[in-house]
Amino acid sequence: MVKPVDAWLLPDGVADVLPAEAARLESLRRRLLDRFSSWGYALVFPPLMEYLDSLLTGSGSDLDDLTFKITDQLSGRMMGVRADMTTQVARLDAHCLPVQGPARYCYAGTILQARPTGLSASRCPVQIGAELYGHAGVESDIEVIRLMLDGLLLAGAKNITLDLGHVGIFRTFVQAASVSSLAECQLQAILSRKSLPEWREQLAALVPQTDIAQALMPLPSLSGDVSVLSRAARAWPSAPQAVADALADMQAVVSALHLSHPQVNIYVDLGELRGYHYHTGLVFAAYVAGQRSEVAKGGRYDHVGEAFGRARPATGFSADLKQWLDFDHQPAVARGILAPAGEAAALLQAITDARADGQRVVQQLPGAPVSAAEVGCDREFLFEDGRWQVRTIVS
Repeated sequence: MVKPVDAWLLPDGVADVLPAEAARLESLRRRLLDRFSSWGYALVFPPLMEYLDSLLTGSGSDLDDLTFKITDQLSGRMMGVRADMTTQVARLDAHCLPVQGPARYCYAGTILQARPTGLSASRCPVQIGAELYGHAGVESDIEVIRLMLDGLLLAGAKNITLDLGHVGIFRTFVQAASVSSLAECQLQAILSRKSLPEWREQLAALVPQTDIAQALMPLPSLSGDVSVLSRAARAWPSAPQAVADALADMQAVVSALHLSHPQVNIYVDLGELRGYHYHTGLVFAAYVAGQRSEVAKGGRYDHVGEAFGRARPATGFSADLKQWLDFDHQPAVARGILAPAGEAAALLQAITDARADGQRVVQQLPGAPVSAAEVGCDREFLFEDGRWQVRTIVS
């Protein structure tokens, strides 16, 4: 039995959002969703839980160990609490919103994860994101990245670095070498660790085709500024067409962002395999100075809807909205009007008119006076010259 003194404690990685922060969070959520809407992204609200075989089907299986499982007491089937919304949006695109051409969706809501995904990360982030279905060209990747960067700038982020990669480069080489699934996983793990000595030692053993092993050798070191793309082109003059196409797509993204977001730093990492079993092409993440981990991430996942019977090209990004609150360090400013207690018709009409005008009005309760500071008010109603008027509170 839980001791009463412990009843208020929350699990690790779970925290309340108190009024001041909640107001900032909701304000930012509204501004971001309005911005996404101005780009043509339609808001959707997937359910908090679904049957597990739907929630984790196809590419969503990577989320298995992040998903809380429960038994549905109505059907007896296993259900999961969403740990990410991307698979849910794929289901909506496949079955509920069968648009033939490009379709744009955005969302914002709480997700729940069985374990934190990073140091000090929340297990119940407020996930916000946008996804574009039905277009396979790099132009849709560029649009999604630009939207993500616009959102970060709107939230007040500065000194943004975009980490750009492409999982198709590594995948194309290992497929050309016909390596086993086990060898592919081993290579992926080594590359993810950026272990150059281990890479050099194990590559020949895991990739028996000498020419492909030689082509893969420089992959971990192909990271840095945008000149990496030209270095890669020189390193792979006779690479498969898919590799050349991937490099061309990355160059198109770099050129587009230099035009639209010249203030954003671009870091290219051709050995980046984030979400390797999930993504199919370009992958990207945004970093901001002072943050321990990425503040937004995304990429292309063209097979995400396949398990729902409608595999459409798809690209998108997501982020933890709570993390974006750190970008704006301005203290919250009290905004509101404090009204006295009472039922006088003129007073009630003045309060009603102010609220209809979008003002926040807090009326005192009889016998329980509060100060303006306690309820976040910077003005008050005073009865002057025969009518109720709003006056600034002088501290």
